[in-house]
Amino acid sequence: MRVKIISILAMSALLSACQMTPNETSDNQELDQEHQIAEQIRVSCEQSGEQVADIFDCDSAEAGTIPVTHPVDEVVVDELEAPEEVAAVDEEIVDIWQRISKQLNFEIIDDKRVTEQRDWYLRHPAYMERVAKRAKPFLHLIVEEIEKHNMPLELVLLPIVESAFDPFAYSHGRAAGMWQFIPATGKRFGMKQTWWYDGRRDVLASTRGAIAYLTYLNTMFDGNWLHALAAYNSGEGRVMAAIKRNKKANKSTEFWALDLPRETRAYVPKLLALADILKNSEKYNFVWPEIENQALTQAVDVGSQIDLALAAQMAGLTVKELHALNPGYNRWATDPDGPFELLLPIDKVSQFQQALAKTDSKERLNWVRHKVKGGDSLLKLADKYHTTVDIIAQVNELKGNMIRQGDYLVIPVALKSLDSYSLSQDQRLVATQSKKHSGAFKLSHEVKSGDTMWDISRKYKVNLRSLAKWNGMAPTDPLIPGKNLVVWVDKVTDSQSNNAIMRSLTYTVRSGDSLARIADKFKVSIKDIQQWNKINAKKYLQPGQRLKIYVDVTRT
Repeated sequence: MRVKIISILAMSALLSACQMTPNETSDNQELDQEHQIAEQIRVSCEQSGEQVADIFDCDSAEAGTIPVTHPVDEVVVDELEAPEEVAAVDEEIVDIWQRISKQLNFEIIDDKRVTEQRDWYLRHPAYMERVAKRAKPFLHLIVEEIEKHNMPLELVLLPIVESAFDPFAYSHGRAAGMWQFIPATGKRFGMKQTWWYDGRRDVLASTRGAIAYLTYLNTMFDGNWLHALAAYNSGEGRVMAAIKRNKKANKSTEFWALDLPRETRAYVPKLLALADILKNSEKYNFVWPEIENQALTQAVDVGSQIDLALAAQMAGLTVKELHALNPGYNRWATDPDGPFELLLPIDKVSQFQQALAKTDSKERLNWVRHKVKGGDSLLKLADKYHTTVDIIAQVNELKGNMIRQGDYLVIPVALKSLDSYSLSQDQRLVATQSKKHSGAFKLSHEVKSGDTMWDISRKYKVNLRSLAKWNGMAPTDPLIPGKNLVVWVDKVTDSQSNNAIMRSLTYTVRSGDSLARIADKFKVSIKDIQQWNKINAKKYLQPGQRLKIYVDVTRT
């Protein structure tokens, strides 16, 4: 489940009799964690069924691939159609699925694993409707890239297995994007990952990277595509080791005979099942949602950093529509150091280019002039204006991090309010954390230095993977001090009984109030009040201060 860019000649030079580089070791460590988490999710789904359905993708777990998290709201570009004046296409192939189908050549063997996966897809046509809707803006671009590199067209179907064609998908093992790269493999194959941009979610960058990685794997495994696909899912080291074990035991080294993780044993059959259904759609009476066999989007090089709200305005799109086509951008603007490429609906390209030509690069961002006050720091200003310390320092030609009171700094800021950039990383997190989950109460935990996801899950007595899911994270993601996590719990006090009827209220502190007096008034503990409101025990309450209190109405 991963991806990145490298020339085919360079990749040939990378091959080395299966000796693992430090990067490969890192990749396999992350993959091991991902497979362990996937197996735990599968067990949870089997044991708890509907109780965990809102937390985990149990269908994916059951089907044998690593489950991914999708955004709270469906992220698609509606009404994307090719204009009539676009260059003519092959009139005999008007549907791109037909174009793919005519070039499928993998042998589909009669195997139980393939049959099980094929039956699952045939029972879920609505699933393919959702997949096709997500794929529509990007499918032609992907087909063109794979054909250009003379790769098997079966690979076009791989994003269905990986992410259901969702560029915002994120797995519990930290794999991101349509092609599901973990961070190490993404970097290994050239995908830039910064505060501003994540190439793993950029559709063009990740597709080119996937082609590079798959070419590398195919060369490593002497042209055996099933081995290469298995390695794409579980790592080349693991597949190579399985082959060596079988050779040593005088067993078959075909994919079907290898001892591989459960997800990998199902992963390759899943792709083969999709290829079989597409190639024999009439036989299976399965209708693939039609997608035009022509380009619906086009990449435009902007040449400099640009506010996404301004770019959307130039193209006649909403910010959400532009961001849905360009999911690699984490924030309100493109990365100041590039890439500067934007994917646009093909019928919007001309008006965008005309508007862009009239806009100087300095006018592509909004700027504020900030007078430095006492207590200001570059870190504080970067947080306030939603940018980075490096950008402020670079724009103002600062040689260090020191700033003086009374000086003026020029700082780039978002053109619109941040909630207008609804698909930025920050706003997607807000949407995820706002979603109601199975717990009765939503608490907030501010991460402190030394905190781990495991420690926090134990503190609140919640499932580790659930905690990660509620916050749009993977269990292995690093925690940043100051970050707020949401925690859903059924109980908010240790003394709360199972049949308690809880209500939350806001209490305004009055003159003479103390934590002890308030705790006694509402029959809760001082410790609970401190925890709910992040109160430092050494600080006094102030009149007018507002406190959140959870009250058991059966006891008050």
